[in-house]
This record gives sequence, C-alpha cells and structure tokens, in this order.
Amino acid sequence: MDAYTPERWSQSYAPGVEWDAAIPTYPIYHLLDSARTKYGEGRAFDFLGKRYSWNDLAMAADHVAKGLQERGLQKGQRVALMMPNCPFYAAFYYGILKAGGVVVNLNPLYAAREVKHYIEDSGAAYLVCLDLEPMFSKAVEVLHQTKLENLIVCRFTDVLPFPKNLLFPLIKWKDIAADAHSGDYLAFDDLVHNDGKPKEIDIDVDEDVALLQYTGGTTGIPKAAALTHANISSNVEQCRAWFPEAVEGQGRMLGVIPFFHVFSMTAVLNFGVRLGWEIIATPRFDVEDTLKIISRKKPTLFPAVPAIYNAISQNANVSKYDLSSIQYCISGGAPLPPEIKKTFEALTGAVVVEGYGLSETSPVVCVNPTKGSNVSGSIGLPMPQTIVEIVSLEDGASLVPLGEKGELCVRGPQVMKGYWNNPDETAKVLKNGRLHTGDVAVMDEAGYVRIVDRIKDMIIVNGFKVYPRNVEDIIYQFDGVAECIVAGVPDAQRGEMVKAWVYPKPGAAVDTAQLRTFLKTQLSPTEVPRVIDVWDKPLPKTLIGKLSRKDLVAQDFAKNQAG
Repeated sequence: MDAYTPERWSQSYAPGVEWDAAIPTYPIYHLLDSARTKYGEGRAFDFLGKRYSWNDLAMAADHVAKGLQERGLQKGQRVALMMPNCPFYAAFYYGILKAGGVVVNLNPLYAAREVKHYIEDSGAAYLVCLDLEPMFSKAVEVLHQTKLENLIVCRFTDVLPFPKNLLFPLIKWKDIAADAHSGDYLAFDDLVHNDGKPKEIDIDVDEDVALLQYTGGTTGIPKAAALTHANISSNVEQCRAWFPEAVEGQGRMLGVIPFFHVFSMTAVLNFGVRLGWEIIATPRFDVEDTLKIISRKKPTLFPAVPAIYNAISQNANVSKYDLSSIQYCISGGAPLPPEIKKTFEALTGAVVVEGYGLSETSPVVCVNPTKGSNVSGSIGLPMPQTIVEIVSLEDGASLVPLGEKGELCVRGPQVMKGYWNNPDETAKVLKNGRLHTGDVAVMDEAGYVRIVDRIKDMIIVNGFKVYPRNVEDIIYQFDGVAECIVAGVPDAQRGEMVKAWVYPKPGAAVDTAQLRTFLKTQLSPTEVPRVIDVWDKPLPKTLIGKLSRKDLVAQDFAKNQAG
C-alpha cells in the first residue's frame, strides 16, 4: 500500500462510511428548498425562544432574493453580511445565493477600516446589518467611503420573541441606532415587500462563486477564499456521509459559534439544514446562557471550539444543568487539548471528535470517526473523496515517509477555486493540484493525522525547532491549568525563546516553579518555556472563542516596548 492513499485511512472509517461515497453537488440554496419540501411546518430555527418553521425560513429567503433582484442585483454581484447569528442571517445567506449573488461574510466586530477594506476588495454592491450600535455606525461610515450601492438595515426587535421585543427598546434603547430607520437606508421590510417569486438563475456549481470568506490563509495576509457552490455543497455532503447514524428531521443543532465563520457556516447552518434539524442559534456565546439552553432545549449536536468546551467544563455551576442530550460534539477552529476533550466527555457523556479545516477548504478536511477509534490529539482521518498528503518542508513537493513531519497538503472537491482577485497568492498555495495548508503534520499507519503546528508558529531556538502545540498539550496535563498559549518571543542569544502564558482553573493556583519542574520531566530542555506568565484573567480569544496566539504575542510585544 502506498503511503498516502484512500485505502490507508478508509480502513479506519466508522461502519457505514465509505471514502468513495457519492458526493453530489448543487446550488447551496437547494438545501433550504429541499428542507421546506420535506419538513414544511416542522421546527427549523430557534432564536432566543422565537421559533421559525422551514416554510417561514424558505419564504423569507425567497422574498430576500426577489427584493435584491428588483433592486438590480446581477448574477455574481457581491452582498456583504455583517451580523451575528439570527434569522436575518439565514434568510439573507440563502436569499443572496438564490438571487445569483455572492455572499461576503464579515465579522460584526471588525473595525470600520477593516470593513472598508473588505468591501473595497470584494467590490460588494450591498451591505446588510442590524440596527444595533456600533454595527450600524460602522456600516454607515463605510457606505459613505466606498462604492456600496446601498445599506440594508434589519430591525433586531423583529426577530425577538414576546415580550423581549417590547422590553428591548425600553431597557436597551442605547443599543438601537437612532437614525437606522430614517429612510436614508433600505429597510428590510421594504426589501421583502414583494411576491416572493424570484427569477430563477442558472448556476454553474463548479465555476460560480457562492462565498467570499476572508482569512489570513496560509500566508497570514487577509484575502478572500473564493468558494464555489460545488465546494460548499460537497463539504456538506461529506459531513453527511461522515454521520450515517444521524436521522434526518429528528435532531437539534446548537449554534453558538457565529455563522460568518466558515466552520459554523458549514458544520452548523448548512449541515443543520441538510439534516432538517432545528438550529438553536444564539447571537454570542455566554457560558451560563449556553448551559441553560442545553438543559432546556436538549440539542443533539454541538459544534464548537475547544475554548467553549473548556469554559463549560470549568463553570462553577455546571453540575446544576442536564447536559445529557448532547450526543456528538465536533471540535474545530483550534487544536483540541486532550485534557479538555477528556473532561468534557466525562461531564456530558457525549462523543467529542476533533476535526480540521481551513477557509480554503469549505472548511472540513479531516475528522475523527464518531464510532471506533477516536484518537485524542489527532485531527482524525481525511473525509470521503479527500486526499491528504504530507510533503517535505525542504522542497515542498516530495512526499515524506509515514510518521515523519511535513506540510499537510489537500486535494478534494471542497478545495477553493482560488483567492479572490489574487492570482499571486493563489499560485503560492495551489501547486501541482494540491492546496498547501502551511500546517506541519504527520500521518500514522492507520491514516490518522496529527497537526504538529503551523509553519509560521514554529519556534526556532538555537537552530532547534520547537512546536508550540506539543508544549501546550503537556502544560494542560498539569493540575490547575485552564488555558495556555505557547509562542516564540525574540531573544538576543537564542534568536527566539519559548514563552508560556497560563490561566488557572477557578479556585486553583499555578506555581511556576512546580510547573517548570513538571515540564522538565516531559519535554526536552529546548522545549521547556524559559518564561511562564500566569494570568489572573482569561487569555485573549477571537470572536468564536478560539485562543488567540497572535493577539497575545502582539500584547506582549507592545508591553515590552512600553517598558
């Protein structure tokens, strides 16, 4: 058997999963149309207690599509979505695609200058947001600085259940933008005031771009991964093939990670619609609110990032809640420390499977099996119809033997068309039919892949390579550690030195001398952090709850410069 072939990893697949399974492709909005046909008045979406049927959601998307077409949206034009999880997001996501447009996902917490850059780079014709500050103010600022044709404003209280829809303007009146409904902008109600019968657009699923997903990518420079309808739909079908035991129309999906992030877009929104499962969506993650939702609404599948599982596990009140409804958790967005996986599984009885993906791959590349060998510390096995190869870090082309470190490369139907209007960056990562991910990995004899680190995060100490993830995994084994980040910082003698930032569990203390003594028994002298910084507050995270090494290193650099 050759080193990197489907026969290697398919031998480890769960029963019922086949590598060569048929992976159909289709326009993405067909997901919602199909769910409406199958489930009609069944529960589709729960937002803060207000429920929507599949008919409700699909009808809203149809009206959005018709409204955009009536206002001149042409096939291939870009429409930027800048909002948290809510019914408006789902209606616009599928409506834009049905109208022939391209979705541009934007983080509502981006600074105005970032939004301006992404609008200009994508050439978006419309920007959609809620009537909440500061989101609305940023949108207006960008509207006047770019070639946006219009700003579409959605009234947040319209998607709140009674009596929240009445209380919100009274209690949170400062959060509502004063001039959001002045008539200077296109109101959602005016956009959807039509017969809900959009013109059918001919979609070439293999060529037509459905989504621009901005990412630092494999080179750290913000750019848009152009994902076609075929890229995204194939990844949804790959996920469906991976969960053969999931019964369509009989489950609930918990959506606390934002839909504008590619992981949630596929693993929560599109996959939830594909299964016909009710999506329980929240506009942001709050650990106490999430515990209440799980206990009351009984979700079946809970995709999230490791920091969210950790926050739940470490919550002082977690024993008060019934978390037994959760059957499966898909962990993505960041490496899953084995201790966090072990603790959450013991707490809930759920199966936590670590996966791996990138914006450039729609995003899922590898996942651990839901049944069989779920290897802790591994990102699992390549998805159906996906080839993973580990290539030399020296020449970037030749395959390394199994068990040796190299760059993880991907081939499969979920791999992007390229970076939007950026052929130079595209050529750097799409070479010889492979997507070069920038991640250092190894594959074992059974086909399981383990990420060692990002090439750019690798620390060079006196010429020796140190991989932060390896050090972090060991630190998590020390009693009392809730969160940790390891990174390289400049050092005059060694070039770089290893530094660790640690946040203790509630009520615990971390003694740096004892931790260093422990690490010396588990790591080589080069890998042991020379500096261990214990924080009295949680470490910085991205909006989806992923520990942010980049932000922490930037803060550390600024602090040292000021000192």
